[in-house]
Amino acid sequence: MATDTVGLTVKVRDLRRGFGDRIVLHGVDLDIARGEFVALLGRSGSGKSTLLRALGELDHGVAGDGELTVPQERSVVFQDSRLLPWIKVLENVTLGLTGPGAAQRGRDALAEVGLAGREKAWPRELSGGEQQRVALARSLVREPALLLADEPFGALDALTRIRMHGLLQDLCARHRPAVLLVTHDVDEAVLLADRVLVLDEGRIAVDLSIEQARPRRHGDPAVAHYREQLLTALGVSTDPIPYEDDSR
Repeated sequence: MATDTVGLTVKVRDLRRGFGDRIVLHGVDLDIARGEFVALLGRSGSGKSTLLRALGELDHGVAGDGELTVPQERSVVFQDSRLLPWIKVLENVTLGLTGPGAAQRGRDALAEVGLAGREKAWPRELSGGEQQRVALARSLVREPALLLADEPFGALDALTRIRMHGLLQDLCARHRPAVLLVTHDVDEAVLLADRVLVLDEGRIAVDLSIEQARPRRHGDPAVAHYREQLLTALGVSTDPIPYEDDSR
């Protein structure tokens, strides 16, 4: 089922997934072009991670009469780094790679994420942000055509998260994988993605292209407009909370 498609990295038609009597995905259609960065939003339980797992071919319970076409060369980054604690950083990055150049590729990948010189560190010696940098290096060292990211920055503090946003943008510009980023953060989606999708009741309800040039900044009127559109689609009010003076 995993093949390349001319002009596209991902092509999905009529994708369905249920768990018992509960239907999570109701005939999803999705295209992701080569090098395109797509963010996926939705309420909790809307099926975002289920869709990502289907694209990663980590879930063999998906069904449908259509098509699921993804490249063989793909990597997944999760919310936690999932580093193996009993091997050092370089070995975590190159896990599964073979050939005489594997170690050097791993060193180069670590240098790209700002961790040159930490090859011999143990995962426990790294901060949370550094561990996610290693996870990104591990994913990109394989030069994937498709990078699937399931809330990779959700557990990080705000400042580290901002730095990771910049790093991810730089790495994607350099390596040009297609990206599907699952996130709950509307700001993150607008700042990073070429397109933002909203999954609702098992179907893609919104497909919004972000035309604003990069780098994008909080407070920019265009960014604020996209943010408001997406919050409205998610059923979140953007009206200010009225102030009531209870002192009288």
